[in-house]
Amino acid sequence: MYERKAIHAIHAWKNPKSGWFDKAWEASKATTAIKKIPGVQWTIDKGTPPVEWVLQKSVGGLVTLLNDGAHWSVRPKAIYSEFSKFGLNVNSHRDIVALDLEHVDRALGWLDVKYKSIAAAEGGSTGAAGLPGIPVDVVAIIGINLRAIGEYATYCGFDVSLQSERLFAMNVLTFASSPTDGAKQAALAQLVRIANDVASKKAWKELEQHAFVNIIRKIAALLGQRLTKAKLAQIIPYFGAGIGFGFNTYFTAKICDAAFFLYRERFLAEKYGPDVIEQTVKAAKVFDTTVTNEV
Repeated sequence: MYERKAIHAIHAWKNPKSGWFDKAWEASKATTAIKKIPGVQWTIDKGTPPVEWVLQKSVGGLVTLLNDGAHWSVRPKAIYSEFSKFGLNVNSHRDIVALDLEHVDRALGWLDVKYKSIAAAEGGSTGAAGLPGIPVDVVAIIGINLRAIGEYATYCGFDVSLQSERLFAMNVLTFASSPTDGAKQAALAQLVRIANDVASKKAWKELEQHAFVNIIRKIAALLGQRLTKAKLAQIIPYFGAGIGFGFNTYFTAKICDAAFFLYRERFLAEKYGPDVIEQTVKAAKVFDTTVTNEV
């Protein structure tokens, strides 16, 4: 009964009504006006337009972050030990699949609160720095959320060191940050493809290194554009810290929600088969990178 209700909740989450956050991406249209704010241009070296400077710095940092899997991986043994608090013996990710979802949910606890608190503090401090703080903030908030995704994955029995799981984690980021229905569907198609392959026990064919790096670069560029546009308001004097605090909290809540529902769905698919996965859109035929030009 518990797992059946969970499946219904997951399917309902995949088909939500648009909220104010989706509309908030329209703030990107304020870029021209923000460029005219007095005191902005002098902070940029060699006369580079402020928005382009922020984007270059952000994307460069994200490429490094996404490429360094060890940087955002979690400590599985520490997470496995959490299950012992509930009298459960877990020594590897394979032991988790044999559990009931209710046990996994208990171990997950208030994981989202932990990461929203971390993200809020980080956003407040870098937001106070204005324009120069945005690239640092963008890279930091993605790093924080990759760590969060990694924990959700591990609690649900998935090994985030695998290439397939790293791709899934990066697509959770693109899905949760998608500003339009088309972008969400494109990201979801990638997620469904990976989830189906893993749940169906298909042998994962490792992508060639150059192809994997190309995917990382394109996802980094997409995330950099989306977050830079969303964070430009942080350069408004006296309001940067509050805006950084608020945006990072909400963005992290979106990521944690996505990870919570998507990994629990995959946990159930591991137990009962891939038919559990609610395919709002068809699985992607190939592993494209950004799969959409919508930012």
